[in-house]
Amino acid sequence: MRRSVVEVKGSITLAHGAGGKESALILKELIFDRVEERLKKVPGGLGIDFPDDGATIPMGDGGFLVVSMDSYTVNPLFFPGGDIGKLAACGSINDVVVMGARPIAMLDSIVVEEGFPLEDLERIVDSFLEVARSERVAVIGGDFKVMPKGQLDGVVVSTVCLGISRRPIVDLPKPGDRIVVTGYLGDHGATILALQQGIELEGGDLKSDVAPLTRTVLPVMEEFGGHVHAARDPTRGGLAMVLNDWAQASETVIVVDGAKVPVRRKVRAYAEMLGIDPLYLASEGAAVLAVSPEVAEEVVKRLRELGCREAAVVGEVRKGTKYSGLVLYRSEVGGLRILEPPTGELVPRIC
Repeated sequence: MRRSVVEVKGSITLAHGAGGKESALILKELIFDRVEERLKKVPGGLGIDFPDDGATIPMGDGGFLVVSMDSYTVNPLFFPGGDIGKLAACGSINDVVVMGARPIAMLDSIVVEEGFPLEDLERIVDSFLEVARSERVAVIGGDFKVMPKGQLDGVVVSTVCLGISRRPIVDLPKPGDRIVVTGYLGDHGATILALQQGIELEGGDLKSDVAPLTRTVLPVMEEFGGHVHAARDPTRGGLAMVLNDWAQASETVIVVDGAKVPVRRKVRAYAEMLGIDPLYLASEGAAVLAVSPEVAEEVVKRLRELGCREAAVVGEVRKGTKYSGLVLYRSEVGGLRILEPPTGELVPRIC
């Protein structure tokens, strides 16, 4: 019999924070299972009774306050396409957007190591504020702490983002839904992985895709309303983790067509070189949607009009069978295999 994560004596590993099987297990057994049912959500809203990137709190006018919290520990702090400041702002905003809410305000907490260059810290803060400014999201509070030298590796940024929604997205795909991705997948993960492995990024053709989704995904959600049944930004664990979460939550089978998944040639090459499936790599400026089949092509067309030129239908949700909860990957030559959720220390400190 397999022993639970909390029964096994030992220590936390990097795998517990990688966003895969180990993360899901420790969250369930260490936190979710220990909170009384009546305290898992605000009445009428969503909380850890249905784990997502955020939670919803009903307001008196029929709308919902959507709240998301995250922490960012990316290594390196500066990378092609962005830095930890831009990543923290975009990541927190996107967590609210994919729940169907318009972001309105943020709080941030910065913990920095003693001796950290003030010039670099200023650059990080400027990146954070530039995203907030461009997306018209108010920065309304936060905290600042300094740890003694050697007790923290550089900088950790934590964020809270608040948004307003009339119709929050509950991540529960329906049989028949089409799986839509908004663009290339794995850019961020491949970039960070290559840098951590000391691989020189040649020609500037590989960089993080970190960007806010407010001007691309949010309009689609507002226009297509109840036809969007699930939405997620494929960060830690990539597309594979998103689809496995959805298949298990909805007790369906999800089939993804590998030939249709947009992955840059360079990303695929770096992933193969390092022995990682590119569908496990994080994206920080893309989204995955489960939409009604009758509007799927219209959704893709609208996304392309909004600048997501590589948006595509890449799979479908099928009614649960004895294989419920599984994700099946159809290869370019037509064979099927199970796309497992990621496990182990794929890319530590990726976001």
